Amino acid sequence: MERAIPVSERSLALPRITAVVLGAAFVAAAAQISVPLPGTPVPMTLQPLAVLLVGGLLGARLGAASMVLYLALGIAGLPVFTPTVPLLGIARLLGPTGGYLLAYPVAAWVVGRVVAPGLAPGVNTPYWARVAAGVLCGLVLIHVGGLAQLAILTGDISGAARLGTLPFLLGDLGKLAVAVAVLTKLTPAVRARL
Repeated sequence: MERAIPVSERSLALPRITAVVLGAAFVAAAAQISVPLPGTPVPMTLQPLAVLLVGGLLGARLGAASMVLYLALGIAGLPVFTPTVPLLGIARLLGPTGGYLLAYPVAAWVVGRVVAPGLAPGVNTPYWARVAAGVLCGLVLIHVGGLAQLAILTGDISGAARLGTLPFLLGDLGKLAVAVAVLTKLTPAVRARL
């Protein structure tokens, strides 16, 4: 017969800190995979996918904390942001990709909250559908942040959409599919260890 071993908050501190650091490192690595697109100052990267995965796997609090750490590392001048945009440190947050970056903690929090296993007992929604809704919400938030920043910089919301949203929609469908598949499979097991 198995006995439950009580787990204290203190014993979970190291795994949680490690998860936050690894989440930030994962997004930083994904930022290095970048494809400049013609006609837009915003490159296509794997960052949004990484943000969605980190938020879903780590949960709302740890996912958002991981993204805040990621932004802090970039502001400090570490090379964690996409290398194709020639702005360093805090200047990156004020440039054309800053809105996307600033949306990462919020997106990670929302995905982590919606994807939480066992969030709504008794609800007949399949888990994969809740994961898909969370991932879609996260992607929309990232795009809203990017669109807002580009609209401020260009003074034109339709031009901002042409530059920072429309070129990425097809790629984002692929990111959504990958994130839903990964999170549906791995989230319960990862969350059980945090």
